[in-house]
Amino acid sequence: MPPSTEGPAQVGVLAPSGMLGAGFAPETIERGLALGPDVIAVDGGSTDSGPHYLGTGIAKTTEAAVSRDLRILLKAAATADIPLIVGSCGTSGTDSGVDWVAGIAERVMAEEGLTLKVARIYSEQEAAQLKEELGAGRVHALAPHGPLQPETLESCTHIVGMMGHEPFVEAIREGAQVVLAGRATDTALAAAVPLMLGMPAGPTWHAAKIVECGGQCTTDPRLGGVFATIDHDGFVIEPLDATNVCTPMSVAAHMLYETANPYRMREPAGTLDVSDATYSALDDRRVRVEGSRFEPADQHTIKLEGARVTGYETVSFSGIRDPYIAAGIDRWAALLRVILTERVSQTLGLTDDDYGLDIRLYGHNAILEDIDPDPGPPKEVGVMLLVNAPTQATATAVAKVANPLMLHLPLPEMPYLPSFAFATSPAEIERGAAYEFVLNHVVDVDAPTSMFRIHHTREVSRA
Repeated sequence: MPPSTEGPAQVGVLAPSGMLGAGFAPETIERGLALGPDVIAVDGGSTDSGPHYLGTGIAKTTEAAVSRDLRILLKAAATADIPLIVGSCGTSGTDSGVDWVAGIAERVMAEEGLTLKVARIYSEQEAAQLKEELGAGRVHALAPHGPLQPETLESCTHIVGMMGHEPFVEAIREGAQVVLAGRATDTALAAAVPLMLGMPAGPTWHAAKIVECGGQCTTDPRLGGVFATIDHDGFVIEPLDATNVCTPMSVAAHMLYETANPYRMREPAGTLDVSDATYSALDDRRVRVEGSRFEPADQHTIKLEGARVTGYETVSFSGIRDPYIAAGIDRWAALLRVILTERVSQTLGLTDDDYGLDIRLYGHNAILEDIDPDPGPPKEVGVMLLVNAPTQATATAVAKVANPLMLHLPLPEMPYLPSFAFATSPAEIERGAAYEFVLNHVVDVDAPTSMFRIHHTREVSRA
């Protein structure tokens, strides 16, 4: 987007936190408003917590937390007469997630007597339409995935497309004061208004990347969000909390976060290049960045995310403090797997192909496994057994077969029967359907907004 000859000299972006519902101190928002923002932008979701939330269309945040944050931000946006943008609503950006957040916003505005125009942007995709795009050769795999198969699309419970900044700009230009969107790139939320107002793409996208997680680019992320001031030559980042600090190191380091390349990051419209960026301390808490570039793509693409059911899970967790078992815990875990497999075959008539087992030894290589630099014998171990099967009944039956083994299984040479402790009663906890991400593909589009639907709702006010 070329710079505007009539636009503002700079644009301010208030990023209150890394995620709606994560919480922030109200006084940080007050200070942010004093800095003169042109937009409040906050992410509403993430894939960090796995595929369950996309698979089910259920948020990982509680309604009370989202309502609390929205109440503060809606009042702030109304006071400053600036847009409030929330992306990836309901964690995964499904249509139901957008409607869930919109319902909360409507109740909050009615309670506070606010009258604001709200736009919902839906990003959920139909498998049938995507199959047509696939057949036309417009769907491409991202590494390490291979070519997409039509049946993979059909197996997904939910599929979303990841929008860039363009749908936000369109909604705001059509009069929206609050934009609640489905799945979006984290950066698009903060980049939309600066780009719309004529700020150059290089500094804008780089600033948006730095503020995407709120205070993550500060020396104390616990103290709240940040404020970005973008101009035609670069941008300035400062914390919203007056006691917090941004340093050149803390700001530059955020390009390492969730990126395959710390110098280049792809957006639907092109690629941010920060290889020549410079980071300078303006004072003891503010940092200025210059030299960022943005390379427009020859083809605009929309990334797809999809999740499907892989089976049903039941989990058991027991704790081991027996010193002899702990010293030989790897042998014990291997024995548990062998004996459990045999007993499941004998009692349930199931083979290895009928279910899956995952045995995790917390306190002993459960996280790093074989690359743990300190694999010495533990003093105590938490044993997690996770069973996956085509039905919940089968998963639970396998876990029940494991019950006596996870309570008393001795090593072959032991002259006594050890006792362990289950963390819960009943020992078996049914987790329900388990999901996996199965899409890591992009779709070529002719228009940046073509895969998304913008719905403007009525103004909301106290009756």
